[in-house]
Amino acid sequence: MPKSSTARRTPRSLSARSAVDDFGTGYSSLAYLRRFPVELLKVDRAFVDGLGDSGDAEDRAIVAAVINLAHTLGMQAIAEGVETADQLAELRALGCDMAQGYFVSKPITAPDFDDLLARDPVW
Repeated sequence: MPKSSTARRTPRSLSARSAVDDFGTGYSSLAYLRRFPVELLKVDRAFVDGLGDSGDAEDRAIVAAVINLAHTLGMQAIAEGVETADQLAELRALGCDMAQGYFVSKPITAPDFDDLLARDPVW
């Protein structure tokens, strides 16, 4: 009996992307990077907080390492909790692919998001 076409669908075939959230804290693990088809690695805000004017050298090193790890493994890096222009500038300098946080925008509806991107593509 032929298998259903839905049985062969994968997240990638559905244009879905997977991410490891809060990487470097809690239960995130390097093993997840081999075990799951991860495409995005999110740098936890706990490390992003240490970037910018009052920067912490250890946080900067951790953020740089996570970004480099993501790129080496063919993934994109996303920084969460970006709240200042200085943090965004440092993330750009480190080669981070994307950012999210209140500096970019407070939570908004989908139509408002489309308007925001049309008006001011931050990244």
